[in-house]
Amino acid sequence: MSHLSTTDGDELVRAARTATGDELRSVTYFTEDAVEQLYLREELDRTADLVGFAESERHGFHAQSLYRDTQLGAYQFTVRVFANGYLTRVITNGHGVWVTTDSMEVDRFEELAAALRALLDGFEPATSG
Repeated sequence: MSHLSTTDGDELVRAARTATGDELRSVTYFTEDAVEQLYLREELDRTADLVGFAESERHGFHAQSLYRDTQLGAYQFTVRVFANGYLTRVITNGHGVWVTTDSMEVDRFEELAAALRALLDGFEPATSG
């Protein structure tokens, strides 16, 4: 499990809640070798495969370097669309966070990603152990 400070974890959850409101489903912090669920909405099933999700989202660490120096500009965030909601992933400085939400307007994903990126930029990546 990661050693993200409680304060940093709370800040990520607060930023996600502010950007998404009642649509927030979950917030999960991850690094190359650790994953920690910071928030899960009360009525949701707690059996999600966090390790499996983390393996998929860790591909973003590699993708950042692949997208570097393209005409698209710097990588900002990823949104994945599912039948029952969305997953937004932000990666910066060797760590990341993914947030799941119910349906919401597209501009709110940009607000969410910007708030999470600003916080992650200021955090030291968590260590495993």
